[in-house]
Amino acid sequence: MKKKIIINEYNKHKEREINYIPFRYILAIFLVVLETVGVIAVMTLLTMYIPYFYFAVVLTQFGVSIAIINRKDNPDYKLPWLFFNMLVPIVGFMLYFMFYSRKLTKKQSKRIKNLVKQQMEKDDTKEITEVSQDSEIIASQAVFLNKLSESHIYGNTDIRYYTLGEELFAAMVEDLRKAEKFIFMEYFIIEEGLFWNTILEILKEKVKNGVEVRVVYDDIGCMMTLPGNYHKQLKKFGIKAVPFSRLRGQANNEFNNRSHRKITVIDGKIGFTGGVNIADEYINKVKKFGHWKDVGLRLEGEAVNELTRLFLIDYGLNDTKSNDNFMNFYNTEFHEQAGYCIPFGDGPKPIFEKQVAKTAILNMLNQAKRYVYITTPYLIIDNELLQALENAAIRGIDVRIITPHIPDKKLVFLMTRSNYTCLMNAGVEIYEYEKGFIHAKTYLSDDETAIVGTINLDYRSLVHHFENGVWIYKHKVIEDIKNDFLCTQEKSIKFEKNMLKENLFQRFIRAMVKVFSPLF
Repeated sequence: MKKKIIINEYNKHKEREINYIPFRYILAIFLVVLETVGVIAVMTLLTMYIPYFYFAVVLTQFGVSIAIINRKDNPDYKLPWLFFNMLVPIVGFMLYFMFYSRKLTKKQSKRIKNLVKQQMEKDDTKEITEVSQDSEIIASQAVFLNKLSESHIYGNTDIRYYTLGEELFAAMVEDLRKAEKFIFMEYFIIEEGLFWNTILEILKEKVKNGVEVRVVYDDIGCMMTLPGNYHKQLKKFGIKAVPFSRLRGQANNEFNNRSHRKITVIDGKIGFTGGVNIADEYINKVKKFGHWKDVGLRLEGEAVNELTRLFLIDYGLNDTKSNDNFMNFYNTEFHEQAGYCIPFGDGPKPIFEKQVAKTAILNMLNQAKRYVYITTPYLIIDNELLQALENAAIRGIDVRIITPHIPDKKLVFLMTRSNYTCLMNAGVEIYEYEKGFIHAKTYLSDDETAIVGTINLDYRSLVHHFENGVWIYKHKVIEDIKNDFLCTQEKSIKFEKNMLKENLFQRFIRAMVKVFSPLF
């Protein structure tokens, strides 16, 4: 289904035809709403017309409250669910049963057990020993991150940093044209336009030359950007394509556990990741929210194996007919390069028992000696992260955060700004990227460690989504990341306390938004 819209492209108004929600998605969403309303209606009617059923409802409501309190989840995530359960009888606990979970289904869990076993075998002793000789604290961070994510630490990997999506696009096109064996691509959003169409033509040509090409795109992420059967269109070109967690109209966690990952792997030797999706606003060919500031990484060497593994797990999870031997795609070549990195994944249980990215960020904040610089499009943080940021600033660490000045989602922007006051009171410096929307997700500390990837500071990213990032230590690319942050800061507005002018009603709205922010 198509519709025509007027867009502002380099200060010129142009008409463009875009996809809007195809019928399959409309039907799936309708079924979810129908299922939810139907179940709640039946429960309500039973309560009204069967007196003894009321007591069962009360007992269920009490039991759900106890269950929420006793879960190991963050207290901030429990609060809105307790609110719903106690103040909205029946509706509250039914929504909890349907939408609370971040776990995979039993079918997915069974499938994933065989996939995660195909980890690259590697002894990290040499790299950990070398890092510990430099810093035992950093070495402990690396060991901890490896255990949580079941990843490895790598040297011998060249890393390049791109300060804009346009730079990443140019580098990807150049490397894709050189592919000889296989190309793997996984993205939350793919949208037809200059960016994707350029890449697609290369992929089609490579297929003709015998290169294996696979594409994974998130089904909900691409709801507004691709036709509902797009994977079938790609298969006609010889591209093995699957939508991640295809929307089927079930009121369960299929809305929660989305793939927010951005991964390109070429021949197992070169890998790309970062915040850039495959859509024209990410390379500023289309301007929706002012200038789009994003970043990316290019890895070449041993560490690419971890990106390969993450892709193959996600592909195998969604293509149940695949039976890959991961070892056929791993690379044994390396580049002599000083510094270390850990490409890692994050996501729901049972793949990841702990919140990998959040733990890595907390470690960085708690162990910083001089500064922590952060760029994030969303600042919707729980109390644990809030306190870590405040504590770092209070003990004298220079903590700076850059967020967008032009939001892509107004409600989320309101949630982001609701955290400004307490952070600034603790000494955290907040900046807003004046030229537009900053989508970069970077975390940098003490000229030594950095994390670049797909991880936002919001509940969806830290709790529900499949994510990926690259932890970096004492690599020359650290200087590039720092210079880019300082350059971006110069183009940003330093936020002051008097800029948040609020009346009583606005304060109430901010308070309510903060309570329910874990659900967004």
